[in-house]
Amino acid sequence: MRTIRLTDAAGQAERARKFHALHERPGAFVIPNPWDAGSAKLLAAMGFEALATTSAGYAFSIGKPDSQGAVSRDETLENVRAIVGATGLPVSADLENGFGDDAASCAKTIRMAAQAGLVGGSIEDATGRNDAPIYPFEEAVERVRAAVKAAHALSFPFVLTARAENLIHGRMDLPDTIRRLQAYAEAGADVLYAPGLKTPQDIAAVVQAVTPRPVNVLMGLAGAALSVDELARLGVKRISVGSALARAAYGEFLRAAREVREQGTFTFAQKAVPFAEINAMFGG
Repeated sequence: MRTIRLTDAAGQAERARKFHALHERPGAFVIPNPWDAGSAKLLAAMGFEALATTSAGYAFSIGKPDSQGAVSRDETLENVRAIVGATGLPVSADLENGFGDDAASCAKTIRMAAQAGLVGGSIEDATGRNDAPIYPFEEAVERVRAAVKAAHALSFPFVLTARAENLIHGRMDLPDTIRRLQAYAEAGADVLYAPGLKTPQDIAAVVQAVTPRPVNVLMGLAGAALSVDELARLGVKRISVGSALARAAYGEFLRAAREVREQGTFTFAQKAVPFAEINAMFGG
């Protein structure tokens, strides 16, 4: 693991300060999810103020499924380093379940994430097991508590996000989801996140339940079509899109490839970004 030089540490601390400030200012901000250095540079060039990684988008980019254990912690952090190095923006990462069932694994992952240049990261309560997809309540809280302790021991304000995964694992139990988020807030999590919230009523219920802690909401899922302004009015602070941008990119790729394979035509190229434009965005 590369040790951050003093100049790197100073830059990381400044990015951490900026990231923290985004959560404290009025209104909501969008934190889009690149899956590699190239997509990170494009998003930075468009004016976004912070980035968050996507475990699914990265897994797809290296030919793997998005399932727990398919991508190792070392692989994830190598991708993190590439994304952090691609721009000067604050970067938070999807750190899955901390890459281990025990609380110590969560703490170690946070420390390694900070060494990789991150200024934020999320720990989820999903186990990756079909027979028991969500950690029991007390175990889940202890895991968040360990991650928080590791984050708060760092020399800069690492933003620790705690994720309650019920809704995207078929457990449509909003009261238990809120109970978990409240417990994670009590354990010290800086941001609360329940991917799978779709209706204004459910989003408002979560925001009200954990106020004043900021809430991250995931957009880009089927059935979730609220705007930034609508989410801000509901009290949402941070909006991410998970794998949606990666899936949109792959969707266009597949449509183009199918046209060539099935029709023998190449009209897709008429909609492709001009070479000069995208090359310029990469600094060519």
